[in-house]
Amino acid sequence: MTTPIRAYQPVPIPAHLPEKLTITLWDFSWYVRTGAGEPFADLEAAAADAVARGYNTVRICAMPFLLFGTDIDTSDLELDRLGGAYAQNVRWYDVASPTRIDARAHLLELFRVLKRHDMFVILSSWEYQQSSVFATDPAWWDALRAVAPDDRPLRLAESLADLVAFVAAEGLDDRIAFTELHNEVQAGYLGEGLPDAAVDPDAAIAALTPRLDRGLAAFHARHPAHPVTVNYAGVPVGAMRTLPREMDVLVTHPYVYGVLDEITAAFDLRGSLADFPVEAVRAAGLLRADAPEPTSWVLPDEVSWKMQATIVGKPEIYLMDWVDAAAFDRFLYERYQVHHHEMVLKLKLWLDVAADRAAERGIPTVFGEGWVGYTPLHGDFEEGPIGAQFCRLAIEESVRIGAWGTLVCSNAAPHHPMWQDVALQRECNDRFLASARA
Repeated sequence: MTTPIRAYQPVPIPAHLPEKLTITLWDFSWYVRTGAGEPFADLEAAAADAVARGYNTVRICAMPFLLFGTDIDTSDLELDRLGGAYAQNVRWYDVASPTRIDARAHLLELFRVLKRHDMFVILSSWEYQQSSVFATDPAWWDALRAVAPDDRPLRLAESLADLVAFVAAEGLDDRIAFTELHNEVQAGYLGEGLPDAAVDPDAAIAALTPRLDRGLAAFHARHPAHPVTVNYAGVPVGAMRTLPREMDVLVTHPYVYGVLDEITAAFDLRGSLADFPVEAVRAAGLLRADAPEPTSWVLPDEVSWKMQATIVGKPEIYLMDWVDAAAFDRFLYERYQVHHHEMVLKLKLWLDVAADRAAERGIPTVFGEGWVGYTPLHGDFEEGPIGAQFCRLAIEESVRIGAWGTLVCSNAAPHHPMWQDVALQRECNDRFLASARA
């Protein structure tokens, strides 16, 4: 007779944390974009601006593997753009100024700033997707790849446990809302050697779970009072039963795409540069007249490792760099109505599924990224009348399903143009925070 597995008892959410988390996505930009004139050159000002917009939580890549999983000297970490004009019109990649930081000191400074502003932090890592691409030498990237794929979540968990101990020694661990082993675990090098998530996402998620289980258990052994989890791209509705056992928060990223999927599929943005249908894109009026041939838009040999260190599709980078942003927005507006019902239904269904699974496990649900999707840096579809209304809808749905944390949208952060739309962010955050008092 098989002995049943004892149900996991989730770590309770610490009582000092907010009833609702209003999240702004600072990702890796909070350390990459610290050069002269950059949005995070002054962390104090960035935090003050976040509070003024109604945020109480930032979500970051805490670079745990770099800081605590390697012997790389990070006391003078040099960071910069990928190379020349490459990816300079891509969201999250438009680094204007190089920077040098003492990375551990910078982490502590962020925690101190957050404490002064009564803000909290969700610790995560983008390292097996893109963080190392901003380093000026490949040591970070090489160290990440040197870890056997089966051991990568465990190494991240150990590094994050060391990081938590590091900030706790300074009396700052009360700023941590919860910890994620990694961002969007099924997308990137964390699942190397497993089924391809682009081909069979449910199989990829299920196959990755044993690796994640080991990491979560290791973190819990070190910090039994700190909630820890992983997060998923989208809401994996076909694989919910296979998610790791020791998750303390269910975190998903409901990018519904819809009309954006039409562009992605029509122009094979997740394919190869060699197969990119450039003439079809030109015929659609989406490219600037001076756009080069796609296969020529690559980094030089001396930094070619960076082409691997980021998982962002190379055709997508090409299109974002050379797109006519106004034409791209028109393309979306002209086609949106066909996708409207599908996008709204998908959002509501995904949030219902996430909430139902979280309730079954007795854990809170958080949406750490999401809504429409990855648009050009200078396109404003998500800030415009349709996108903004979608943000409002997502907030209302987050309220309806009782989410613990949510966001205005992924573009609502200091390094995106949407940061200037103070009124929309304040409106959405106030609405979500009011649901805690209702």
